[in-house]
Amino acid sequence: MGDMLGREVELDVTGIAHGGISVARLDGRVVFVSDTLPGEKVVARVTDDKKKSFWRADTVSVVEASEHRRAHVWSAAALEVDPVDRAGGAEFGHVDLAHQRELKSQVLRDALVRTGGLPEAEATVTVEALPGDDERRGTGWRTRVRLHLDADGRPGQYAARSHRVVPVRDLPLATDEVAAAAPLGEAFVGEEHVDVLAPSVGGARLVIGRQAPSTITETVGDRSFRLDDRGFWQVHRQAAATLTAAVQQMVDVDLFDPRADNLDLYGGVGLLAAALGDAFGPSVRVTSVESDERATEHASENLAEWLGASAETGRVERWVRQRADRATAAERDRARAATVVLDPPRSGAGKEVVAALGELSPAQVVYVACDPVALARDVALFRDAGYDAVRLRAFDLFPNTHHVETVVQLRRR
Repeated sequence: MGDMLGREVELDVTGIAHGGISVARLDGRVVFVSDTLPGEKVVARVTDDKKKSFWRADTVSVVEASEHRRAHVWSAAALEVDPVDRAGGAEFGHVDLAHQRELKSQVLRDALVRTGGLPEAEATVTVEALPGDDERRGTGWRTRVRLHLDADGRPGQYAARSHRVVPVRDLPLATDEVAAAAPLGEAFVGEEHVDVLAPSVGGARLVIGRQAPSTITETVGDRSFRLDDRGFWQVHRQAAATLTAAVQQMVDVDLFDPRADNLDLYGGVGLLAAALGDAFGPSVRVTSVESDERATEHASENLAEWLGASAETGRVERWVRQRADRATAAERDRARAATVVLDPPRSGAGKEVVAALGELSPAQVVYVACDPVALARDVALFRDAGYDAVRLRAFDLFPNTHHVETVVQLRRR
C-alpha cells in the first residue's frame, strides 16, 4: 500500500469536496486532490497513501483544463510553484469567480442535504458576491493579514496544508492599503508573526508578536465600533456591513419582541447586537455574550446607547446552560419570546449550546456560519430541538478561498 507516496498519477477530476479540495478516482479509490476543479484531467503527485479508503494528491500539471480555469491570482500559489512551496490561503485562485461561487453553493447544498437532512429544494442557495469583488477578480478585500515568520524572522505565508513558512512577494487578496504596509522584505527576529491591518479609521498598522493591544475603530454605515487591534473583526472590507444587513433581513419582524430576552451569542464587540438595535429601536433588550473579556468591555461601550443592551463575558455553552437551568417562570416567558442571533467560530455551536437553547425555546434563531459542515450538523441538532430552517442566504466573504458565510433563519415549530 505505502509505495505510491511521491509518485505522479493521471486523474480525472469529478467533484468538489469541503475544504477547497477536488475529488478524483484512481482504480476505484477516491483521491482528494488540490489545485484543480471538477471536469479537469490532471497529473498529480500522491502526498498521502496511508488510508485504504482514500489518498491525497497535489496537482502538478493540467492535461485537460476546465473552461472555468484561469491564471492564478497569486503567483506564490500557482501551478508553476512546486506543490510543497505553494502559499496557502488562496486555494480557489485558479478558478473564475462566478464558478467559485457555484462550487461553494454545491458544497453548502451537499452538507445541508447529507448532514443537515434538508430536502434538496430547501438546501439550494446561490452564493452572493460582495460589492466591488467582481471588478477586482476577488482580490483586494482583506483588511487583515497575518504574516508568519520563518526561522530567520522573515515574513511569509504558511505553505498550503502545513505550518512551514514560504516567502511571498505580494499579497493580492489584501486591500491596497494593507498590501502597501506589509513589511515583506524585513526581518523580525525572535517573533512568531506580524499582523498587518487597515481599520476603517486611522490608516494601516502593524501589530508585532505579542505587543500590548491598542484600540482601533471600525465603522459600519454611520456607526462606530471600538475594538482591540488584535481583536476579532470580519476580514472582508464589506463583510461587517453585509452581515449587518443580512441579519436584520433574516429576523422575522412578526416574531421579534424588543422586550424579550434577546441574545447575541459569540457576540464579539457587539456588531450583530447593534444590528438588532438599529433595526428595532432604542427600547431593544439584548444581551451579548462573548468569552473574550477585552471584546466584552468594548461591546459594553459600543452598545451603550441602548439602555436594554448589555455585554457579558462567558463561555457561551456554560452561559446558556446556566440560563436554561436557573430561569424563573417570568424569565422563561421572556426567553420564549426571544430572538437569538449567533455567530460561532468555525467549529459551530454544537450539541451543548443547541440543547440549552432548545430548552429556552426562543421564537427564532438567526445563525451566522463560516463552515458549511458544522452548520449542517447544527441545523440537524436544531431540528431535533424543534426548529426548522426557513430561510438561507450565503455570501462570498472570502473570494479565491473555499470559505463561504451562510446566514440561516430557524423558527420554532
